[in-house]
Amino acid sequence: FLTRLGAHVGNLVIRARDGVGNPNPLARTIKSSYPLTYELAVFVAAEIQREFEITIGDDEIAYIALHIGSHLERRATHGERLTCVLVSPGYHDIATLLERRVLPALGDDVAIDRVLTRTDVDPADLHADLVISTVPWDVRPANVVIVQPLPTDADLDAVRGAITRIRRQRRRRAITDELLLYFDDALFFRDLDARDAESVIRVLGQRMQERGIIDDEYLAGVLDREHISSTAFTEWLAVPHALTMSAKRTAIAIALYENPIPWGDATVQVVALVAFSAKDRASFQTVFEQFVEVFSDRTDVQRLLRAAQDFPSFIDELVRLIDE
Repeated sequence: FLTRLGAHVGNLVIRARDGVGNPNPLARTIKSSYPLTYELAVFVAAEIQREFEITIGDDEIAYIALHIGSHLERRATHGERLTCVLVSPGYHDIATLLERRVLPALGDDVAIDRVLTRTDVDPADLHADLVISTVPWDVRPANVVIVQPLPTDADLDAVRGAITRIRRQRRRRAITDELLLYFDDALFFRDLDARDAESVIRVLGQRMQERGIIDDEYLAGVLDREHISSTAFTEWLAVPHALTMSAKRTAIAIALYENPIPWGDATVQVVALVAFSAKDRASFQTVFEQFVEVFSDRTDVQRLLRAAQDFPSFIDELVRLIDE
């Protein structure tokens, strides 16, 4: 990786000193689709600029991002397996047949913890994500699916539907909990009077300073970063931030605009000032990528802007868009 990147940087320095451009047709896509990889490239580019006293544009930064992205292993992460309890009377081998029949419908992400062959089971005492029962309880929790002793195709469809619903609920709870670690009602704004990049950054930064999240040096770093390359990651979203992780904690101050405001060579309707803290970098990565991805689609952005009239509605709509 270092050998290939070093060769690329050597050529980059020569091009920069000779004033030769190197257009990158994928620059915008890389910036919007892989924001953290792009930020690593911005950091590398900033170091190269200081070392060789050259200027590096967005196209060259995107090429560095390609080198970094090809090196990083990007794999999807999956949630923990769901737990399942089967409830079926022990008449002959009905319980065994039930287990064999439902296993294909459960897939690899659901584990059967127990098979209960009694009829005097209280569903409220079954602490599992999913309960599949042949006992027809009149009142049952939402995670209970009633099936025939020998489940039909319709029964299996109901089991699959319950798994999908439970997973969605779990995901949305987890997403909400993660977002609330970094978003705050006091850091939420709609239609600020500030309508240019530096003014918006200063307003959001001041609120973060008031809450003890960042200091003057971090805010200055945000403005310096903006001068290196516009932080308009998509046509609707700007994410100003510093290249250091010196904030007291990781947080996001958000400003939504009904009408677009200028940001570098683009216009945006959402500005998210991010304060990075080194101790949160691992847990924040997924949240940050999901957040930026929402703003890659115009329909989703407009839906969010319409729905987010206050902080609770902003979080609710953001969770729904991330989970879709």
